[in-house]
Order: sequence, then C-alpha cells, then structure tokens
Amino acid sequence: MILQALKEYYDRKANDPASGIAPNGWEWRPIHYIIVLDKDGIPVGIEKMIEGTGKKMTVKSFLVPKGVKRTSGINSSLLCENPEYAIGVELNPKKPAAEKHKAFLAKLDELGEVNDAGLRALKLFCRLPFEEKAAKLSGFPDSWEAIQAGKNVNIAFQLQGETDIVARSPAVRNAIDKMNVSSGGDDYCLVTGEPDAIEKTHPSIKGVRGGNPTGTNIVSFNMRSVESFGKEQGENAPVGSRSAFAYTTALNALLGKDSLNNLTVGDATTVFWSEKPTELETNFPRFFREPPKDDPDQGIKAVRALFESIHTGAYTEDQKKIRFFVLGLAPNAARIMIRFWIVSTVGEMSENIKQFFDDTEIIHGSSSPDRLSLFRLLVSTAVQRKAENIPPNVEGDFVRAILQGLPYPLTLLSAAVRRNRAERDVNYERAALIKACLNRSLKTKSLSSESIEQEELTVSLNQQNTNIGYVLGRLFAVLEKLQRDANPGINATIRDRYYGAASGTPLTAFPNLLRLKNHHLSKLTSERTRVYYEKLLTEVLSLIDDFPGHLSLADQGRFAIGYYHQIQEFYKKRSKDEETPETN
Repeated sequence: MILQALKEYYDRKANDPASGIAPNGWEWRPIHYIIVLDKDGIPVGIEKMIEGTGKKMTVKSFLVPKGVKRTSGINSSLLCENPEYAIGVELNPKKPAAEKHKAFLAKLDELGEVNDAGLRALKLFCRLPFEEKAAKLSGFPDSWEAIQAGKNVNIAFQLQGETDIVARSPAVRNAIDKMNVSSGGDDYCLVTGEPDAIEKTHPSIKGVRGGNPTGTNIVSFNMRSVESFGKEQGENAPVGSRSAFAYTTALNALLGKDSLNNLTVGDATTVFWSEKPTELETNFPRFFREPPKDDPDQGIKAVRALFESIHTGAYTEDQKKIRFFVLGLAPNAARIMIRFWIVSTVGEMSENIKQFFDDTEIIHGSSSPDRLSLFRLLVSTAVQRKAENIPPNVEGDFVRAILQGLPYPLTLLSAAVRRNRAERDVNYERAALIKACLNRSLKTKSLSSESIEQEELTVSLNQQNTNIGYVLGRLFAVLEKLQRDANPGINATIRDRYYGAASGTPLTAFPNLLRLKNHHLSKLTSERTRVYYEKLLTEVLSLIDDFPGHLSLADQGRFAIGYYHQIQEFYKKRSKDEETPETN
C-alpha cells in the first residue's frame, strides 16, 4: 500500500511538467564542479557550483542519469561522478582510481554511437593520461585543490560554448532514455501487478533525519537468513524496476531540502501528500511547524483557512473524499523503519486537525499567539525546554492521535503535570496541552481512573465546575494572589514552596495555607480589597467538602487548569462595573 501510494504520487507529478520531478532513469543530484572541455577533450575551465560556506553552503542540483548503488566493488554512474571515477584522482590507495576511471569510460561506451560533440570530447578527455589532465586542471588552483581533497564531491562536464552539461544535450538524453526503456520480465510487480524486470537492489532513500547520509532503504534483503525459496535480495519482495524507480524518486522528492511536504516529528521524519492537489496538502506543515520569523502569522492564517473551509463548505463532497497520506520514517541500522502510516481523506483529516486546535484553545495573554505549534506544545514538557529532552516516541504518538482522532498519549499528560511540579508554574503551552489531553480522554473514555462522569474543561474560567482538582487549583491561585497583594514586591510566593504538595497531596498543604491567608488578609490596607478576597474565598471554599489526601493524575491536570484559569481571570481586562481588588 505504501509503495503503491508513492508510485501514484510519482505518476501524478510526472504528468505535471512544472513539478520538476525526475523522469524515469534520471535524478536530481548536487554537482559541485563542472569541468569545461574543448572539442578535443582538453580542460579549459572549472565552474564552481557552490555558494556560501559552512551550514549556509548550497550546491546547485542538475538532472543527471540515475546513479548506481555501490557496495564494495567498482561500479560507475553515467556522466556524473566523484573525482576518482570522473578524473582518476587518487583518494584511496587501497582502491586504485585508474580502475574506477576506466569504469567511468566504459559506462560512456555503453551509450553506443551518439552524434554529440560534448560526449566525444568527454571520451577524449577520459583517454588522456592523468598527468596531462592534472597539468591542465592545475591552472585553476582553487577548484582543483578542492576537487583533489573531496571524496564527496560530484563532477560533471560541459562542452565549451554550450550552456548545459553533456548529460542534458538532446542526443545524449535520447540515448539514455532508450537505455532506460524496460523490456519487461517474466515476473509480476507487486505494486502494479504487471510484468516487469524485478529490481534486486532498490535505489537509496536520502533525507531521513538520523539516517545514513549516503541513503538507506525501505525494502532490502542483505542476509541469507531473511531470504526464502532460493530467491536473492529484492526477488523476495518482487518490485518491478519501473515501480522501484517511481516510489524511491517520489519519496526522495518528498524528503528533499526544498520540499514543503515534510516535517520532523520527534525521531520520525514525516512526509505527506494527497492523491490530487489540495489546499490541505499545501497548508499541512503550517499547522505543526513554528512559523517563520518573517511571517509569524503564517500558522494562524493556515488554521483560519482550515476552519473557514469546513464551516463554509468550501470543500466539495468530491474534495472531501480525496485520499490523504501521512508517512512517518525513522532510521534503523541499514534500513528505514516505518514509524506510522496513516491513510485518510481530506475531509476526515481536516476535521481531526480542526478538533486538535479546538482541544488546545485556552485563554491566554495578549502577547501570546492564538494557535500553538506542535513544537511549542511538546517542548514545554521537556527539561530545560530542549527538543532533545522531549520524552521518546511521544511526538510521533501525539501526531498520530491528532490525525486519526485518537486519545492523546497519557505520557504527554504525565510529562506536562511533572513539568508543572518541577517548575512550580503553569504556562500557556502546558495548560493548552493538559486541557486537550483531558477533554480528549473524556470523549474517548480512555482514562480508566475516571470513576465518575466529568465535565469538559472550558476555554476560560468555569465557576460551575465542581471537580475537586479544578476547584483546588482555583483556591491555590486565589491564595497566591492574596499573598502578592498583601506583600507588594514579594520575590517568592506560596507557589514556589507549595505547588507540588498542593496539586498532589492537598491535605498536607491547604490547612497551613488557609491559616496563612488570615495573616495576609489582615495586612491589606484597602477595605474593598479585603471584602473582595473574603467573598471570593467563600465562593470557592463552598465548593469543597473536604481536602483529599491524594489527587489522581487527571485531577492534578485539572488542578493546573483551575489555577491557570483563575490567574488569567485576575489579569483580564474588565469593564467598570466588574468587581476588582484594589492594589494594596
């Protein structure tokens, strides 16, 4: 199913001339240097295709014949190679470059008789003694020194006076395309069900975070113990050469640096696409990524467009039924591991994403964004707010829950509650996350510890919510605010000393806090403020029958939301008629 969907995506892109996806037998490959030859094969220049330095370095990519997959032997790609194969530069004494350069020339000869001056010049260049080549190329010292030192450098060739590389000349392209025409085979491809020659070793896939830079595979058999019925390598999962090229080319295009169809989710590199062009495919990464600094409202615009498309019926019934695919990939030794594979429709996926934003909506300060990115939500649960400290597998499970409408991971709720206790604070991100987890668990009845029916948490303060955790959180916020107003400029409050105990074991903390509140009330100089707090405390305490010895994980989450809601209520803008405490 995965390979079939990827092949269909390749076919869709191949039918769109503007997509730029490589045709059968070709690939986009970065070329660092182009050696310019005259008609006699003599080097007359070296063009550098590298811009910038360090992490900002970029290398221009060209459409060249599909490279070979090398193991330990000598095997050359056609027309574009590293310095050992393309020139004969000695980079590894154990593997003579002269033999590799011969293999490069032999590959050119496989094209047969081609009426192209550039190809003739390249063959003449390959037959020159290495010393003569080096003498001519040394006239361009900066580039030549870099080529001699660069094992991971790609070299291509161009005829003097031409504007494109030899591989792109019409005559050479026609010859290469004729070589790539498959004559079929006696076996049937599992992907298409049609006769085709079976690909024994599939092309490499690059761009998976943490994977081998030279590429890894989804389908590979490199041990006798995993082969069956005398079949070797790819014959054990027969995929035709055309399908193998199509699915790997599509996946490499989705994983490309300039692709907008991928994002990193924890240890999983996630790619996504729809079977036809859709607005959801365009906006999908904007829902989860941090917005760029030059367009901080990008995510909000995407979410607004999503909500409008659902509420206004912008999606037609046909559009809603278009299939949408999400594939999570993670490195695993020599292969790529499928972390998750989600097949849905544009309509279902849009509804699930909208529900996620509804779940995480909560009151916040005016300087905070209305919509939180996936990264900001997750990093709020990590020690020191570092991405590498996000609990393992949580991010992938979270995304899968969002996209499939499943319960959010319990480990996510637990991590958020733990960070509240460790930092003795409830911030916007963790409050949104806890609210989302608890409300989703009520809808899906996924928390077995909930012995009685609970009501959903609201966006802002809910004075009718009688859950003991929520009410105790409100009470703690009132007591802290009272302490602050009674002691202007105080550096540490009850939150710094008692938050953990109050949210986990209320019976050990609140009796002492209620005794302290009498002292704080007596320090207030404003009668209006004292009356305000006495009325508010009476209102909240009337909802409490007794202080429990322990709160469950879910109620600790509700404690955090009650505390957060009440704090936000204190600082929200009010009308003149609303009662507020005076500053002491």
